Amino acid sequence: MPSRLTGQRGLGDSEIDVSDDGGLQDANAGVDKPPLLEARNIQKHFGRVVALRDGNFALRPNEVHAVVGDNGAGKSTLIKIISGVTHADEGELRINGGPVTITTPREARELGIETVYQDLALADHLDASANLFLGREELLGPPLSWFGFLDKKAMRLRTEEAMRRLKIGIQSVDQPVLSLSGGQRQAVAVARAIAWGRRIVIMDEPTAALGVRESSMVLELIKEVRSQGIAVIMVSHNLPEVFAVADRITVLRLGRTIVTLNTAETTLESVVGMMTGAVAAVA
Repeated sequence: MPSRLTGQRGLGDSEIDVSDDGGLQDANAGVDKPPLLEARNIQKHFGRVVALRDGNFALRPNEVHAVVGDNGAGKSTLIKIISGVTHADEGELRINGGPVTITTPREARELGIETVYQDLALADHLDASANLFLGREELLGPPLSWFGFLDKKAMRLRTEEAMRRLKIGIQSVDQPVLSLSGGQRQAVAVARAIAWGRRIVIMDEPTAALGVRESSMVLELIKEVRSQGIAVIMVSHNLPEVFAVADRITVLRLGRTIVTLNTAETTLESVVGMMTGAVAAVA
């Protein structure tokens, strides 16, 4: 039975490093060390609809790994299972080779997994600072902390720093998110994930609502996150952006993992062909 790693504030490597030699070895890995994150034979049904029937995925430390596929391929379902939003009917998840059960988004966050969903999951009536610290609010020192008084100044300063890293111009982090543009709202969601992600950041269509300039900045930020030792799972329909930042690409089609490829060893045309079934997958 998989061991549950719940209730751990294990954002440091040693706290959730579960050693196990039974990890599935990626065809391209060529190393003995198990993947940082692994999904094995994942299946998920919604009534009679089969969202995933054979989902396999292995994420290495310190890489950007893109998950691509046509609409209905199962990409969003896979990341929702990894992030604890929904549960698989069959299969297992592993972290550093050890089986784990992630039943809620909180448990995923405790394991160092942060997610930027396609719908952004922002609280529109709150400002950027409150969204960045949603569920992680900082309190003033005692005795005011005993009564739940928030340290709004510290949260505002950290939010402004996160926005500067993204190079996104927001007039004030005190503005309600509802008043921001689509690109600025996306920036807040991306900044929140990067601010709290310790091991893995999952990005579902991270540039979907952004203009060309802002998209380029987010792609540069993804590279920066990787350089800081955080692995990134990038779900995207934008293949040119995938090829610009991803180290490896996993192709899903009709709920099945077709192939995982090194980006440098394939072409955009080949990936499109595998997504549509026009080209046979070559491992």
